[in-house]
Formats: sequence, C-alpha cells, structure tokens
Amino acid sequence: MTNSTNLDEIRIKSLFKEALIEVIEENQELVSSILIESLEDIGLSRAIQEGEQSKAVSRDEIFKVLTGE
Repeated sequence: MTNSTNLDEIRIKSLFKEALIEVIEENQELVSSILIESLEDIGLSRAIQEGEQSKAVSRDEIFKVLTGE
C-alpha cells in the first residue's frame, strides 16, 4: 500500500508541475507583469525602510531638490 501511495504522490507532483509550466508558458505576459510588480513593491518597501532610518528633512528642502535650486 505504501508503494502505491508514493507512486500516487509522485504522479500528482508531476501533473502539478506540468500544469504549472503550461500555465506559465501560456500566460507569459501575465507572469512577467506579476514579477515586475513584485520587484517594484520590494524596491518601494526597501526605500520606505531606508527612509524611516534616515534623518527628517523639511518640505522646503525637498522642493529645492526637485526644482534644482
């Protein structure tokens, strides 16, 4: 019985992998978009964390940098 169970698990894993590969191949644009958004979210999260650890600056200082003054 244990051998049969192991074979069933192996077959299920194999079928799941095949299905996942098929979905990725058929939806490359969607997968690409999801990955890009995830990387942007990670970057934003890291920027926020860095900002929380840096010293505060005034609104005027920010606008000076943005306007090139």
